[in-house]
Amino acid sequence: MIAEFGQFALTLALVVSLVQAVVPMIGAYRNDGPLMATGYPAALSQLLLTGLAFGALTYGFIASDFSVATVAANSHSLKPMLYKVSGVWGNHEGSMLMWVVILALFGWAVAQFGTNLPPTLRARVISVQGMIGVAFLAFIVFTSNPFMRLDPAPFDGNGLNPLLQDPGLAFHPPLLYVGYVGFSMAFSFAVAALLEGRVDAAWGRWVRPWTLAAWTFLTGGIALGSWWAYYELGWGGWWFWDPVENASFMPWLAGTALLHSAIVVEKRDTLKAWTILLAILTFSLSLLGTFIVRSGVLTSVHAFATDPTRGVFILAILAVAVGGSLALFALRAPALQSGGLFRLISREGGLVFNNILLALACGTVFLGTLYPLFLEALSDGRDKVSVGPPYFNATFVPIMIPLVIVMAAGPLMAWKRGNLPNVMRRLVWAGLAAVAVMVWAFLLHPDGPWLAPVAMGIAAWLAVGTLTEWADRIKLFRAPLSDSWRRLKGLPRAASGMTLAHLGVAVAIAGMTGASAWQVERIQVARPGDVVPVGSYQFAFDEVTEGAGPNYNYRRAHVTLLRGDRVITELYPETRFFPVAGQSTTEAAIHTTGVADLYAVVGEADGNGGWTVRFYENPMVPWIWYGALIMSAGGFLSLSDRRHRVGAPQRAARKPVATSAEIVPAE
Repeated sequence: MIAEFGQFALTLALVVSLVQAVVPMIGAYRNDGPLMATGYPAALSQLLLTGLAFGALTYGFIASDFSVATVAANSHSLKPMLYKVSGVWGNHEGSMLMWVVILALFGWAVAQFGTNLPPTLRARVISVQGMIGVAFLAFIVFTSNPFMRLDPAPFDGNGLNPLLQDPGLAFHPPLLYVGYVGFSMAFSFAVAALLEGRVDAAWGRWVRPWTLAAWTFLTGGIALGSWWAYYELGWGGWWFWDPVENASFMPWLAGTALLHSAIVVEKRDTLKAWTILLAILTFSLSLLGTFIVRSGVLTSVHAFATDPTRGVFILAILAVAVGGSLALFALRAPALQSGGLFRLISREGGLVFNNILLALACGTVFLGTLYPLFLEALSDGRDKVSVGPPYFNATFVPIMIPLVIVMAAGPLMAWKRGNLPNVMRRLVWAGLAAVAVMVWAFLLHPDGPWLAPVAMGIAAWLAVGTLTEWADRIKLFRAPLSDSWRRLKGLPRAASGMTLAHLGVAVAIAGMTGASAWQVERIQVARPGDVVPVGSYQFAFDEVTEGAGPNYNYRRAHVTLLRGDRVITELYPETRFFPVAGQSTTEAAIHTTGVADLYAVVGEADGNGGWTVRFYENPMVPWIWYGALIMSAGGFLSLSDRRHRVGAPQRAARKPVATSAEIVPAE
């Protein structure tokens, strides 16, 4: 009965989303207040109905109702409760249901908190959100119904994919979906602005917090997914340029460009058409990621579905959303006149340079991800190629180097017209820090690779340059400390958030460089009593034991980590076998020093008393997660700035200059 209730709520949500899509749009066209006002109750109703459907599916997983096909395929009575709950979104049907719940949440949020928007713009934004809801609710109801019944019901379920039975994967999808779906708000604002025929500073102010929220959650989701792959898959790496990883990275790159471009719209009333186009493309890339994961065009540990019917449906949604919005853009964009003029050497110029490089970087990832899929499709599967790290390292990394260099200088530029010599004088300490770090890295690792010290120097340049800009804002060391403290307390949170986000990028770059360039790896067959040297550490392989967990059997190695004669810690890497799913997983054992990770993996027995083991010394890997946390913290701090919750100030009209005939002499 609960499943039927969820099915009814889901169907009713589809009907309500049709109302939300059509009625407010008609009201905005006619400037009819009562029709526009229907957007709020429709958005609220859609949120409640999709929430009820999601709750009904969650109840089915918690209660182990195996008469529901989705539950039977993705759960088991012996699963721990955390994975019963996360199993709700650990499958195709449930993940799409979560998608529409988050979409409805954003639609309700703009209806609830967008009271400072012009009524017609607000109505059109709510309506476009409703159109997206119609598309995805129809996709769920007609191709991915999560409430299909099984008759007869099986005695027990098939269990969740063992790779997904992990705390990291329990929280990774919700964060990722908030990021994906959050960019729908920027898309809706862009389409609504094109329909209104007006983009101004106020529009830039309104779209920024939604974009910032999506970017912040997507940053956290990508980082959590990378962390999961690092410790769960047992490969010792943190990023593999997997197509599904790239599917989330592309909207992140485009969203970063959009976030900076919207600042120019708000502050200088220019780059309007480009910002609208970025908003459309960012959400289009989110839809593309959905298509890649759920169309069956690739096989990945991250992919949910292999049904081509679903892929065709999502491809149709993608074609209508992207094609329709780009057609509207082509029709209306010429009318979007930019008001502000600026020189190349200016803060606007730095942000434009930022956008160009981010767009190029996104294009290289797009090409490397989709080219193999296009080639295979055009050749009916005969021609298969693999595009891996060598391509991305050769194309993506060179684009990022000038981008990071400009990130330090851009915030120090003045609006409209900058003074480059003055900026470079203020960056002297950043330059000295970069040179010092490059020399230090070269002396520490003289055998190469030679680009690693350069990358570390660039990270230092960005970090010190960012701190220099922050110190200039509060006049640190140039005014009494009491005055600097007063300025710090009065500093807008968005400015402090920018500082944190840029620092996070610098920290993450240092971590990525160290982990990629200076990793030490040993793979061999070890027997109890063997000691394997890895870098400056030794891994003593003591024994292997077997046992049983809640819903799996394990084989656990006991490894003692040594440095010289000193015992650092005990490590217990495992391989787990899940009888219900018939699959095995690797559980790496990791000891972190805060600066480096010592990483142990145990594999299969060789039949002669030995075991395949992999031991790593991964320098600076923790800095990647530190950087992601700092970036996310910067995003949340910026979101707390009250200026994001009020409209942009009106620009004062320029007073006409009186002519000589109009000047009246004083009495």
